Amino acid sequence: MHILVTADTVGGVWTYTRELVTGLVERGIKVTLVSFGEIPGVGQARWIEHLQNQSLAGGTQALAYLPTAFKLEWMKNSQADMEASAEYLRAVISEAKPDLLHFNQFSYGALDCDLPRLVVAHSDVVSWWVAVHGTEPPPSSWLRWYRETVTRGLAQATVVIAPSRWMMEQVERYYIAPRHNQVIHNGRTPALFNPHVTKEDRIVSVGRIWDRGKNAGLLLRTNMPAPVFIVGSDRDPQDGNRLFRMTDGEANIYFEPQQDERQMAQTLGRAAIYAAPSQYEPFGLAPLEAALSRCALVASDIPSFRELWDGAAIFFRNNDAEALRLALELLTSDPALRQRYSNLAYDRARRNFSAHRMVESYIALYRSLSPAVAAA
Repeated sequence: MHILVTADTVGGVWTYTRELVTGLVERGIKVTLVSFGEIPGVGQARWIEHLQNQSLAGGTQALAYLPTAFKLEWMKNSQADMEASAEYLRAVISEAKPDLLHFNQFSYGALDCDLPRLVVAHSDVVSWWVAVHGTEPPPSSWLRWYRETVTRGLAQATVVIAPSRWMMEQVERYYIAPRHNQVIHNGRTPALFNPHVTKEDRIVSVGRIWDRGKNAGLLLRTNMPAPVFIVGSDRDPQDGNRLFRMTDGEANIYFEPQQDERQMAQTLGRAAIYAAPSQYEPFGLAPLEAALSRCALVASDIPSFRELWDGAAIFFRNNDAEALRLALELLTSDPALRQRYSNLAYDRARRNFSAHRMVESYIALYRSLSPAVAAA
Protein backbone atom coordinates (compact mmCIF):
# COMPACT_ATOMS: atom_id res chain seq x y z
CA MET A 1 0.00 0.00 0.00
CA HIS A 2 1.33 3.44 -0.96
CA ILE A 3 -0.44 6.65 0.10
CA LEU A 4 0.44 10.18 -1.04
CA VAL A 5 -0.36 12.69 1.72
CA THR A 6 -0.30 16.48 1.44
CA ALA A 7 0.14 18.70 4.48
CA ASP A 8 0.73 22.28 5.46
CA THR A 9 3.35 23.28 7.98
CA VAL A 10 1.34 26.19 9.43
CA GLY A 11 -0.60 25.22 12.55
CA GLY A 12 -2.26 22.06 13.82
CA VAL A 13 -2.46 20.26 10.46
CA TRP A 14 1.26 19.55 10.77
CA THR A 15 0.71 17.82 14.13
CA TYR A 16 -2.20 15.85 12.66
CA THR A 17 0.02 14.85 9.73
CA ARG A 18 2.77 13.65 12.04
CA GLU A 19 0.39 11.36 13.91
CA LEU A 20 -1.16 10.01 10.70
CA VAL A 21 2.06 9.45 8.75
CA THR A 22 3.86 7.91 11.73
CA GLY A 23 0.95 5.54 12.29
CA LEU A 24 0.83 4.53 8.61
CA VAL A 25 4.56 3.81 8.45
CA GLU A 26 4.44 1.81 11.68
CA ARG A 27 1.80 -0.39 10.02
CA GLY A 28 4.00 -1.06 6.99
CA ILE A 29 2.41 1.47 4.65
CA LYS A 30 4.62 3.50 2.31
CA VAL A 31 3.98 7.25 2.35
CA THR A 32 4.96 10.06 0.00
CA LEU A 33 4.51 13.30 1.93
CA VAL A 34 4.32 16.70 0.20
CA SER A 35 4.12 19.83 2.36
CA PHE A 36 3.09 23.38 1.50
CA GLY A 37 3.06 26.76 3.22
CA GLU A 38 6.58 27.05 4.58
CA ILE A 39 9.67 24.88 4.65
CA PRO A 40 9.59 23.34 8.16
CA GLY A 41 12.35 24.14 10.63
CA VAL A 42 14.82 21.56 11.90
CA GLY A 43 12.89 20.86 15.08
CA GLN A 44 9.58 20.79 13.25
CA ALA A 45 10.82 18.11 10.82
CA ARG A 46 12.82 15.93 13.20
CA TRP A 47 10.14 13.22 13.20
CA ILE A 48 10.45 12.97 9.42
CA GLU A 49 14.17 12.19 9.57
CA HIS A 50 13.43 9.27 11.90
CA LEU A 51 10.82 7.78 9.54
CA GLN A 52 12.99 8.31 6.44
CA ASN A 53 15.61 6.04 7.98
CA GLN A 54 13.09 3.17 8.22
CA SER A 55 12.59 0.53 5.55
CA LEU A 56 9.55 -1.56 4.73
CA ALA A 57 9.48 -5.19 3.63
CA GLY A 58 11.75 -5.68 0.62
CA GLY A 59 13.93 -2.71 1.58
CA THR A 60 11.55 -0.02 0.28
CA GLN A 61 12.01 3.38 1.90
CA ALA A 62 9.10 3.95 4.26
CA LEU A 63 8.75 7.71 3.74
CA ALA A 64 9.63 10.03 0.89
CA TYR A 65 9.33 13.69 1.90
CA LEU A 66 9.04 16.61 -0.53
CA PRO A 67 8.85 20.03 1.22
CA THR A 68 7.72 23.08 -0.78
CA ALA A 69 6.94 26.72 -0.03
CA PHE A 70 3.87 27.07 -2.26
CA LYS A 71 1.20 29.27 -0.67
CA LEU A 72 -1.90 27.67 0.83
CA GLU A 73 -5.36 28.23 -0.63
CA TRP A 74 -6.56 30.36 2.30
CA MET A 75 -3.67 32.81 1.89
CA LYS A 76 -4.30 36.03 -0.03
CA ASN A 77 -2.92 36.22 -3.58
CA SER A 78 -2.39 32.45 -3.66
CA GLN A 79 -4.05 31.76 -7.03
CA ALA A 80 -0.81 31.44 -9.02
CA ASP A 81 0.78 29.28 -6.33
CA MET A 82 -2.22 26.95 -6.27
CA GLU A 83 -1.98 26.40 -10.03
CA ALA A 84 1.76 25.77 -9.79
CA SER A 85 1.43 23.43 -6.82
CA ALA A 86 -1.28 21.40 -8.60
CA GLU A 87 1.04 20.98 -11.58
CA TYR A 88 3.84 19.95 -9.22
CA LEU A 89 1.58 17.41 -7.52
CA ARG A 90 0.61 15.85 -10.85
CA ALA A 91 4.32 15.36 -11.63
CA VAL A 92 4.96 13.80 -8.21
CA ILE A 93 2.00 11.44 -8.61
CA SER A 94 3.18 10.40 -12.07
CA GLU A 95 6.62 9.54 -10.72
CA ALA A 96 5.73 8.09 -7.30
CA LYS A 97 2.71 6.06 -8.50
CA PRO A 98 0.76 5.93 -5.20
CA ASP A 99 -2.41 3.87 -4.79
CA LEU A 100 -4.45 6.66 -3.18
CA LEU A 101 -4.29 10.42 -2.55
CA HIS A 102 -4.94 11.93 0.90
CA PHE A 103 -5.23 15.70 0.57
CA ASN A 104 -5.33 18.09 3.52
CA GLN A 105 -6.26 21.01 1.24
CA PHE A 106 -9.61 21.44 -0.51
CA SER A 107 -8.47 22.44 -3.99
CA TYR A 108 -6.58 19.24 -4.81
CA GLY A 109 -9.80 17.26 -4.67
CA ALA A 110 -10.31 18.52 -8.23
CA LEU A 111 -6.87 17.35 -9.40
CA ASP A 112 -7.06 15.69 -12.81
CA CYS A 113 -6.15 12.15 -11.79
CA ASP A 114 -7.68 8.67 -11.94
CA LEU A 115 -6.74 7.74 -8.36
CA PRO A 116 -9.16 7.93 -5.39
CA ARG A 117 -8.93 11.40 -3.80
CA LEU A 118 -9.65 11.86 -0.10
CA VAL A 119 -10.02 15.48 1.09
CA VAL A 120 -9.95 16.46 4.78
CA ALA A 121 -11.84 19.61 5.80
CA HIS A 122 -9.78 20.84 8.75
CA SER A 123 -11.13 24.42 8.68
CA ASP A 124 -12.11 27.10 6.19
CA VAL A 125 -12.17 30.86 5.81
CA VAL A 126 -15.94 31.36 5.68
CA SER A 127 -16.91 29.34 8.76
CA TRP A 128 -14.03 30.97 10.68
CA TRP A 129 -15.29 34.42 9.74
CA VAL A 130 -18.87 33.61 10.72
CA ALA A 131 -17.81 32.20 14.10
CA VAL A 132 -15.71 35.28 14.88
CA HIS A 133 -17.81 38.06 13.29
CA GLY A 134 -21.33 36.63 13.34
CA THR A 135 -21.88 37.14 9.62
CA GLU A 136 -20.41 35.94 6.33
CA PRO A 137 -17.33 37.76 5.03
CA PRO A 138 -17.88 40.72 2.68
CA PRO A 139 -17.74 39.87 -1.05
CA SER A 140 -14.46 40.26 -2.90
CA SER A 141 -12.83 38.82 -6.00
CA TRP A 142 -10.48 36.76 -3.82
CA LEU A 143 -13.31 35.35 -1.71
CA ARG A 144 -15.24 34.44 -4.86
CA TRP A 145 -12.17 32.59 -6.17
CA TYR A 146 -11.67 30.88 -2.80
CA ARG A 147 -15.28 29.65 -2.53
CA GLU A 148 -15.25 28.40 -6.11
CA THR A 149 -11.94 26.59 -5.51
CA VAL A 150 -13.11 24.96 -2.29
CA THR A 151 -16.48 23.96 -3.77
CA ARG A 152 -14.88 22.41 -6.85
CA GLY A 153 -12.43 20.41 -4.72
CA LEU A 154 -15.21 19.15 -2.46
CA ALA A 155 -17.48 18.27 -5.39
CA GLN A 156 -14.84 16.23 -7.22
CA ALA A 157 -13.28 14.49 -4.21
CA THR A 158 -13.99 10.77 -3.89
CA VAL A 159 -14.75 11.27 -0.21
CA VAL A 160 -14.62 14.24 2.20
CA ILE A 161 -13.54 13.82 5.83
CA ALA A 162 -14.05 16.24 8.72
CA PRO A 163 -12.70 16.00 12.29
CA SER A 164 -16.13 16.73 13.79
CA ARG A 165 -19.77 16.63 12.76
CA TRP A 166 -19.90 20.39 13.26
CA MET A 167 -17.15 20.95 10.69
CA MET A 168 -18.92 18.73 8.17
CA GLU A 169 -22.05 20.81 8.68
CA GLN A 170 -20.06 23.97 7.88
CA VAL A 171 -18.83 22.39 4.65
CA GLU A 172 -22.39 21.62 3.63
CA ARG A 173 -23.72 25.03 4.70
CA TYR A 174 -21.19 27.28 2.97
CA TYR A 175 -20.02 25.18 0.03
CA ILE A 176 -21.60 21.90 -1.08
CA ALA A 177 -22.83 18.60 0.36
CA PRO A 178 -20.12 16.08 -0.61
CA ARG A 179 -21.18 12.93 -2.46
CA HIS A 180 -19.55 10.80 0.22
CA ASN A 181 -18.45 12.02 3.63
CA GLN A 182 -17.30 10.69 6.97
CA VAL A 183 -16.29 12.11 10.34
CA ILE A 184 -12.94 10.87 11.66
CA HIS A 185 -11.85 12.53 14.88
CA ASN A 186 -8.29 13.75 15.15
CA GLY A 187 -6.07 11.87 17.57
CA ARG A 188 -2.89 12.18 19.61
CA THR A 189 -0.56 9.59 21.07
CA PRO A 190 -1.16 9.40 24.85
CA ALA A 191 2.44 8.34 25.53
CA LEU A 192 3.66 11.79 24.40
CA PHE A 193 2.03 13.36 27.48
CA ASN A 194 2.42 12.86 31.22
CA PRO A 195 -0.82 12.64 33.23
CA HIS A 196 0.98 11.73 36.46
CA VAL A 197 2.90 14.94 37.26
CA THR A 198 1.97 16.69 40.51
CA LYS A 199 -0.34 19.51 39.50
CA GLU A 200 0.35 23.15 40.32
CA ASP A 201 -2.26 25.81 40.99
CA ARG A 202 -2.12 27.25 37.48
CA ILE A 203 -4.28 27.67 34.41
CA VAL A 204 -2.83 27.20 30.92
CA SER A 205 -4.19 28.25 27.55
CA VAL A 206 -2.60 27.95 24.11
CA GLY A 207 -3.31 30.62 21.53
CA ARG A 208 -1.95 33.78 19.96
CA ILE A 209 -3.50 36.86 21.57
CA TRP A 210 -4.23 38.38 18.15
CA ASP A 211 -6.06 35.29 16.87
CA ARG A 212 -9.75 36.04 17.40
CA GLY A 213 -10.65 32.45 16.63
CA LYS A 214 -8.57 31.09 19.52
CA ASN A 215 -9.71 34.07 21.63
CA ALA A 216 -6.95 33.79 24.26
CA GLY A 217 -7.32 37.52 24.88
CA LEU A 218 -10.57 36.76 26.73
CA LEU A 219 -8.43 35.71 29.69
CA LEU A 220 -7.10 39.26 29.97
CA ARG A 221 -10.46 40.99 30.35
CA THR A 222 -10.98 40.30 34.05
CA ASN A 223 -9.01 39.04 37.03
CA MET A 224 -8.74 35.26 37.04
CA PRO A 225 -8.75 33.14 40.22
CA ALA A 226 -5.30 31.57 39.67
CA PRO A 227 -2.12 32.30 37.70
CA VAL A 228 -2.78 32.06 33.96
CA PHE A 229 -0.05 31.04 31.52
CA ILE A 230 -0.82 31.87 27.88
CA VAL A 231 1.42 30.02 25.41
CA GLY A 232 1.68 31.89 22.13
CA SER A 233 2.57 35.32 20.81
CA ASP A 234 1.19 38.43 22.50
CA ARG A 235 2.56 40.69 19.76
CA ASP A 236 0.95 42.11 16.65
CA PRO A 237 2.14 40.05 13.65
CA GLN A 238 2.24 43.21 11.49
CA ASP A 239 4.51 45.46 13.56
CA GLY A 240 5.74 43.27 16.45
CA ASN A 241 4.25 45.54 19.13
CA ARG A 242 2.62 44.01 22.18
CA LEU A 243 -1.16 44.03 21.84
CA PHE A 244 -1.65 44.67 25.58
CA ARG A 245 0.36 46.94 27.83
CA MET A 246 0.28 44.35 30.57
CA THR A 247 3.74 43.26 31.76
CA ASP A 248 4.51 39.62 32.44
CA GLY A 249 2.96 38.59 35.77
CA GLU A 250 0.65 41.58 36.09
CA ALA A 251 -2.89 40.55 37.06
CA ASN A 252 -1.69 36.96 37.40
CA ILE A 253 -1.06 36.64 33.63
CA TYR A 254 2.16 35.18 32.24
CA PHE A 255 3.06 35.05 28.57
CA GLU A 256 5.08 32.12 27.21
CA PRO A 257 6.51 31.98 23.67
CA GLN A 258 5.53 29.20 21.33
CA GLN A 259 6.82 25.87 22.67
CA ASP A 260 7.99 22.68 21.05
CA GLU A 261 6.24 19.40 21.80
CA ARG A 262 8.47 18.42 24.71
CA GLN A 263 8.11 21.84 26.36
CA MET A 264 4.35 21.83 25.79
CA ALA A 265 4.01 18.42 27.39
CA GLN A 266 5.85 19.71 30.47
CA THR A 267 3.71 22.85 30.64
CA LEU A 268 0.46 20.92 30.38
CA GLY A 269 1.68 18.26 32.78
CA ARG A 270 2.10 20.83 35.56
CA ALA A 271 -1.18 22.67 34.91
CA ALA A 272 -4.27 21.83 36.93
CA ILE A 273 -6.69 23.49 34.48
CA TYR A 274 -6.74 24.15 30.75
CA ALA A 275 -8.81 27.09 29.48
CA ALA A 276 -10.15 26.76 25.93
CA PRO A 277 -11.86 30.10 25.12
CA SER A 278 -12.00 29.55 21.33
CA GLN A 279 -14.81 31.05 19.29
CA TYR A 280 -13.81 28.84 16.34
CA GLU A 281 -12.46 25.32 16.75
CA PRO A 282 -13.38 22.58 14.24
CA PHE A 283 -11.63 20.10 16.56
CA GLY A 284 -8.93 21.52 18.84
CA LEU A 285 -5.69 19.62 19.38
CA ALA A 286 -4.55 21.76 22.32
CA PRO A 287 -7.53 20.84 24.54
CA LEU A 288 -6.97 17.19 23.61
CA GLU A 289 -3.31 17.41 24.61
CA ALA A 290 -4.37 19.04 27.88
CA ALA A 291 -6.87 16.25 28.52
CA LEU A 292 -4.17 13.63 27.90
CA SER A 293 -2.09 15.52 30.48
CA ARG A 294 -5.00 15.13 32.92
CA CYS A 295 -5.91 18.81 33.04
CA ALA A 296 -9.48 19.74 33.90
CA LEU A 297 -11.02 21.45 30.87
CA VAL A 298 -12.91 24.73 30.91
CA ALA A 299 -14.28 25.34 27.41
CA SER A 300 -16.38 27.92 25.61
CA ASP A 301 -19.86 26.66 24.88
CA ILE A 302 -19.54 26.30 21.12
CA PRO A 303 -21.05 23.38 19.14
CA SER A 304 -17.79 21.62 18.31
CA PHE A 305 -16.61 21.58 21.94
CA ARG A 306 -20.04 20.36 23.07
CA GLU A 307 -19.88 17.58 20.50
CA LEU A 308 -16.45 16.41 21.63
CA TRP A 309 -16.33 17.15 25.36
CA ASP A 310 -19.91 17.29 26.67
CA GLY A 311 -19.92 15.63 30.10
CA ALA A 312 -16.13 15.84 30.41
CA ALA A 313 -15.59 19.62 30.64
CA ILE A 314 -16.96 22.70 32.38
CA PHE A 315 -18.54 25.03 29.80
CA PHE A 316 -18.98 28.80 29.91
CA ARG A 317 -20.90 31.23 27.70
CA ASN A 318 -18.95 31.87 24.51
CA ASN A 319 -16.86 35.07 24.51
CA ASP A 320 -18.02 36.04 28.03
CA ALA A 321 -15.04 36.87 30.26
CA GLU A 322 -17.04 36.92 33.48
CA ALA A 323 -18.59 33.52 32.71
CA LEU A 324 -15.07 32.21 32.05
CA ARG A 325 -13.85 33.58 35.39
CA LEU A 326 -16.73 31.95 37.26
CA ALA A 327 -16.11 28.59 35.59
CA LEU A 328 -12.43 28.72 36.48
CA GLU A 329 -13.27 29.79 40.03
CA LEU A 330 -15.59 26.80 40.37
CA LEU A 331 -12.68 24.43 39.75
CA THR A 332 -9.95 26.34 41.60
CA SER A 333 -12.10 26.52 44.74
CA ASP A 334 -13.04 22.81 44.72
CA PRO A 335 -10.07 20.41 44.37
CA ALA A 336 -12.31 17.34 44.41
CA LEU A 337 -14.43 18.66 41.55
CA ARG A 338 -11.29 19.63 39.65
CA GLN A 339 -9.89 16.13 40.07
CA ARG A 340 -13.17 14.63 38.87
CA TYR A 341 -13.18 16.71 35.70
CA SER A 342 -9.49 16.08 35.03
CA ASN A 343 -10.19 12.32 35.14
CA LEU A 344 -13.28 12.70 32.95
CA ALA A 345 -11.29 14.60 30.31
CA TYR A 346 -8.41 12.12 30.47
CA ASP A 347 -10.70 9.11 30.05
CA ARG A 348 -12.63 10.74 27.18
CA ALA A 349 -9.39 11.61 25.38
CA ARG A 350 -7.90 8.12 25.66
CA ARG A 351 -11.14 6.41 24.69
CA ASN A 352 -12.24 8.60 21.76
CA PHE A 353 -9.31 10.63 20.48
CA SER A 354 -6.22 8.43 20.32
CA ALA A 355 -3.90 8.47 17.31
CA HIS A 356 -4.30 4.68 17.10
CA ARG A 357 -8.04 4.99 16.62
CA MET A 358 -7.63 7.78 14.04
CA VAL A 359 -5.07 5.88 11.96
CA GLU A 360 -7.09 2.66 11.98
CA SER A 361 -10.16 4.59 10.79
CA TYR A 362 -8.22 6.06 7.89
CA ILE A 363 -6.75 2.71 6.87
CA ALA A 364 -10.21 1.15 6.83
CA LEU A 365 -11.39 4.01 4.62
CA TYR A 366 -8.40 3.68 2.28
CA ARG A 367 -9.17 0.00 1.77
CA SER A 368 -12.80 0.75 0.98
CA LEU A 369 -11.81 3.30 -1.69
CA SER A 370 -9.15 1.47 -3.67
CA PRO A 371 -8.95 -2.14 -4.91
CA ALA A 372 -5.16 -1.82 -4.93
CA VAL A 373 -5.15 -0.69 -1.28
CA ALA A 374 -7.66 -3.36 -0.25
CA ALA A 375 -5.43 -6.07 -1.76
CA ALA A 376 -2.28 -4.76 -0.03
